[in-house]
Amino acid sequence: MAVKITDSCINCGACIDECPTEAIVDEDENPNGEDIYFVYEDKCVECVGHHDEPACAEACPTEGCIVWGEPKEGLTLSENRGAPGEPVAED
Repeated sequence: MAVKITDSCINCGACIDECPTEAIVDEDENPNGEDIYFVYEDKCVECVGHHDEPACAEACPTEGCIVWGEPKEGLTLSENRGAPGEPVAED
């Protein structure tokens, strides 16, 4: 997986506007039926080739809301990625 949005999401929309690949959808489009935003792992490139760090996490006002997911073979991965479950951006 690329990055993952946790249940601490406040549905503010900051991440959606920053995603260069439109991999993030709001709670209404969440395929799991959860009331939080969702990242499609097949679309997320961890902003490789777009930004130095995942832009969604940089824009997110909720500390620790966006974390690294499990890396999957064949997906684009940031060379600076942390361990699964660690916050992408730290304040």
